[in-house]
Amino acid sequence: MLRFRSLASGSAGNATLVEATEGMQRTRVLIDCGLGWRQLQAALARCDLSADDVDAVFITHEHGDHVGSAPLLAQRHRAALWTSAGTAQALRDAGYEGPANIARDGQMLAIGALQIRPFTVPHDAREPLQLRCTDGARDLGILTDLGHVTPYVLRQLARCHALMLEANHDPAMLAASRYPPFLKRRVGGEHGHLSNDQAAAALAYLNHDALTTLVAAHLSERNNLPMLARSALASALNCAPKDVLVAERHGMAEGWLTV
Repeated sequence: MLRFRSLASGSAGNATLVEATEGMQRTRVLIDCGLGWRQLQAALARCDLSADDVDAVFITHEHGDHVGSAPLLAQRHRAALWTSAGTAQALRDAGYEGPANIARDGQMLAIGALQIRPFTVPHDAREPLQLRCTDGARDLGILTDLGHVTPYVLRQLARCHALMLEANHDPAMLAASRYPPFLKRRVGGEHGHLSNDQAAAALAYLNHDALTTLVAAHLSERNNLPMLARSALASALNCAPKDVLVAERHGMAEGWLTV
């Protein structure tokens, strides 16, 4: 069985817990860990878990809202830390001295009952990766933090049964925001974040009969609204906006979602 749960989503912090079960073996991998230590412990406690229950943490890139307390989790609780070579070097440059397992574009990782295939994306980080996770029967695609969707990205996520898809901003809200011009250019640029319309265009391509769960993720608190993200993505799925779930800043009310 494969299931996942958003612990936090947005510019203040991102963390998604993915769990795979095969027979008596249960594996939990934290995808990004952009929370402070106490925040992470509280988020895990809401799942009736502790830091000792996390087998590994995969850091998609070195930005603070994705790294957070990952070094502490890896060093204090011996959770295996996985990331790209570029991200690992960025972590070392920032003072991390612990071990790091290196993930490579397109190379499948077997972590207990969970298999993860990372793939490269266009984002303003040293070597960013996003992920396709599977238990061998069901597939979850995680796609956040990229400025535009490439054909390669779409191929990596084809035929997923569940998607966690960035819908960061509404272009009109971003243009009217109080962000300085350089930040507006960064967020809306080719290596920034996906708008609602960009996410919807990707989803129209990725939609298929076996896609049963969609979560809009990494929504900007200042430059987007859940109803706008839901409406855009629902139009691509030809479903009601209420059928599109949203990963909120402090996690999802729905709790665990089975893929």
